[in-house]
Amino acid sequence: MSKTHKPDPVKLICSLFSPEKEFIYKIIQQLEELCGPVDWISPELFFDRTKYYAAEMGWPLHRRFISFEKPAPPERLVTLKLETNRVEQQNLVSGKRRVNIDPGYITAERLILATGKNFSHRVYLSQGIYADLTLIFRKGSFRPLEWTYPDYADPSIIYYFNELRSKYIHSKKLRDRPDTTEQIHKSKEVRN
Repeated sequence: MSKTHKPDPVKLICSLFSPEKEFIYKIIQQLEELCGPVDWISPELFFDRTKYYAAEMGWPLHRRFISFEKPAPPERLVTLKLETNRVEQQNLVSGKRRVNIDPGYITAERLILATGKNFSHRVYLSQGIYADLTLIFRKGSFRPLEWTYPDYADPSIIYYFNELRSKYIHSKKLRDRPDTTEQIHKSKEVRN
């Protein structure tokens, strides 16, 4: 019989793209109100692997990836997706989105994105939200899967996610390390 364990906290991330380059920063501020401080923002990128969103949002689409400083439980992904949907809705102009926000998280083993769309490789979580296993970590790097979106499979994007994974691992080690101050006090008590 397998024993259940509480999962490790995860590193929350978001992809944001908009035809308005500066508008992305306004949205990042709104996301910080929901998730706490951002600890990393990607260089300016373009969302250019598909023109799927061009009719609704315009062209070109400016893109940033961000990550948040504070670790979160993995189940936070559901409420985060619902919250980012609301942020998109609150910023509509004439019924069209000014920003697309795709939240997800990174662990040592994987990168997960949240979506409202069902598909064969997506697992239902709750409240209409599915988990999309987008990248897996194997042989020293994140690796795409047959269904991974082309932009997430791009080596330059994977490089960023590998860096975020390293940041996540480092912060996890710091969280898991026993408090050295407490150990010093205990050793003094033993000697007295």
